[in-house]
Amino acid sequence: MWLTEHETDHLRVQCRVIRTLHREQSKYQDIAVVESREYGRMLVLDGVTQTTLRDEYVYHEMIAHVPLFAHEGPERVLVIGGGDGGTVREVLKHKEVKRVELVEIDERVVEVSRMYLPELSTSLDDPRVTVRIADGIEYIRGCRSEYDVVLIDSSDPMGPAEGLFTSKFYGDVARALRRGGMMVTQSGAPFFMPGLVRETYEAIAERFRSAHLYLANVPSYSVGPFSFVFAAKDHVECEPVRRARSRFKTRYYSSEVHRAAFALPVHIKDLVEGEPGESGASIA
Repeated sequence: MWLTEHETDHLRVQCRVIRTLHREQSKYQDIAVVESREYGRMLVLDGVTQTTLRDEYVYHEMIAHVPLFAHEGPERVLVIGGGDGGTVREVLKHKEVKRVELVEIDERVVEVSRMYLPELSTSLDDPRVTVRIADGIEYIRGCRSEYDVVLIDSSDPMGPAEGLFTSKFYGDVARALRRGGMMVTQSGAPFFMPGLVRETYEAIAERFRSAHLYLANVPSYSVGPFSFVFAAKDHVECEPVRRARSRFKTRYYSSEVHRAAFALPVHIKDLVEGEPGESGASIA
């Protein structure tokens, strides 16, 4: 049995599956957990891989530690999406963090992750964590100057996640941040999703004084590099500022990787800084 994902209309990537551990149709999406030969257990939503036990640390470390180490005193963090708990797990490694709120629209993602992905989801039991089952778009609309860091750990812009990639939503995120606040969102694979990457970057740049694209290699997501957008309410250089005072074990992230992630190949730099060209996706 093979799990097949469509990178484009002309490219498919397959992964051999040993067995399906769980599958259901929730109120919002098709949820599956499968055991694969290459990646171990995998969480799959609407046929798209969300996380795997073999390489989840790359994505979760890079979405969490880049903004948290760039912030001088991150005490309160909001995670929108990420019901598997992996991003929250990494956030909790920072002793400076006093409170983490996870807002996940689909309660079943949290419950299924608790059953099949305890390596990620046990973080949700930490006393610093509050789990809210709610629409992140509606939730952030009512927040004002409450968070130091907001992490948007969403699936691709379809179904329940579509509204998490709009300029209006990013404006609400900016208002929810305290002075000096920062946010990061995943923005897809530049090689195969250039339209998504460019339009996400531009939508964020409209609402924040600083916006920077950075990269990581997440093998289960794409055959090319995967991207994130870092944004801040103030002009910042994205440098890690707390590494000397915060020490814990990582498998991908380091201060050197942090800095290098913002060094973009020319074709990707041109994608977000050059003249508008053909777009592979529309999200505004």
